[in-house]
Parts: sequence; structure tokens; C-alpha cells
Amino acid sequence: MICFDEFGPLEIRPQLGENWRKEPDKIPATYHRDKGIRCLFVALDLEKNKMYAHMKKRKRSNDFLAFLKYIRSLFKEKIFIILDNLSSHKTKKVKEWCKKNDIELVFTPTNASWLNRIECHLTALKKFTIRNSNYKNFKEMGRAIRKYIGWRNKNYEKYEIKKIENKHNFL
Repeated sequence: MICFDEFGPLEIRPQLGENWRKEPDKIPATYHRDKGIRCLFVALDLEKNKMYAHMKKRKRSNDFLAFLKYIRSLFKEKIFIILDNLSSHKTKKVKEWCKKNDIELVFTPTNASWLNRIECHLTALKKFTIRNSNYKNFKEMGRAIRKYIGWRNKNYEKYEIKKIENKHNFL
């Protein structure tokens, strides 16, 4: 079972964030944004609690299909992918490829993206890699995102919420 979502558009510009000082952050003005945008395709393997991501220039069906091929290469068994109702996920080409490659797309209801477990992981990714940043280019941003995902995949067990053993002890 895989949860999937796109994150973006991402652009190269100074981002506001939080810091320990009381004064607000000072960020340089950006009048020209000539570096374009990127979109991050992110998947979460629910069984292994592991994230995978690729940065793409667009959210088109061909880009989505390329990411599906990457995910397919990681798993041998049938894959169920939970995702939103974006039109690029529902093209004839994507549906046919998924059918041939034993992948079932499970769409969340419209306006219910919060049902997809990957959403909370994207919030953390944004907080630790995008907020309070001023990357020079997409290569530098991509490096920071890969570094965060690598750290998260190694350390997720330390930060998981543990189940309460005693149901009657609420404190």
C-alpha cells in the first residue's frame, strides 16, 4: 500500500520561516523569478514507513507515469496506490499501464485529501526543507529534500507515536 501526492509548485525564492529570535526574518526582495518551478512527486510505503521522491518540471501524466514506473521497480507484488483525483492520474495511458503492471489506483474522495496519510509527512518536509530557506537553484533544493528524506527514513521509529498499552490510563 502506497500513498502518493504531488508537492508544489516549488520555486527558487527566499521563504519566510520561524526562528528562535524575536525579530522577524529579513528576506531579500525577489522581483524576477526566472528559474521556473518544479513539482515534487512523493510516495510513502505504509508497510515499511519509507518515503520516495522525484522532482519533476511538471505534473503531467507522462511525469506521473515515469514515477509509477520507478515505484513499480521497487516492489514485486501488487501495489495499491492511494492518491487524489488530479486529471493526470486518470488518463487512458496511465490506466492501461497500471492494469498491465498490477497496480491499482485508489482515489480519495474530492475535497478529502486529508484522508491520504502522506499529507502529514509533506507538512514536515515543508517545515524542515522549504521554510526559512533561500536556495540558489533547484539542485541545492533537491539536495536538501533528499537529505531530509534520507534522515526521515532512517529515524522514523524514534519519532513514531506509540500506542497506549493501558486503555484506562489517560494521563
